Amino acid sequence: MNFIKELYTRLEDQGLWEKNIALKRNEYLKVAGTRDTNIYYILSGSLKISIIHEYEEHIIRFGYKNNFITSLDSFITDKPSEFYIQAIKKTELKVISKSSYLHFINKNPDNKLLWDKILEQLILQQIEREKDILITSPKERFQRVLKRSPQLFQEVPNKYIASYLRMSPETLSRLKKS
Repeated sequence: MNFIKELYTRLEDQGLWEKNIALKRNEYLKVAGTRDTNIYYILSGSLKISIIHEYEEHIIRFGYKNNFITSLDSFITDKPSEFYIQAIKKTELKVISKSSYLHFINKNPDNKLLWDKILEQLILQQIEREKDILITSPKERFQRVLKRSPQLFQEVPNKYIASYLRMSPETLSRLKKS
């Protein structure tokens, strides 16, 4: 079962989306120091989640068509987050607030189970991401991400993928050619 598709369908069937928003290329959905507890479903386009440290951007995650995206730390804690969420290209999103979403999740055990499965997948993805960061070989990092997320290479420009993989765009280009 595709848990993301199933969750989207359930939210859609119950008419729970509160609004649609459109972002232009490079426009921010969320900036550091702000609180955002909404959950977004990406209808089209792509986004990056990043943090700025010592004037350098570090991309930690991407979101693209038919996926959910949120500032998960802010969603969980109701506090401001240090993360930025920015459109890489023109992006259209559906929005549901945390309160509406939690009401939906908690009113039905099947919805709660579905949410738990999505969170489990997210945790496993984060573990894989942490492994990627620890691997010193750019080639191995590239191969792992290519195997895990081939869609990434079709949706996201190389300069952002290179940042995500902690390598130069030139290194990524060489690896893609080999």
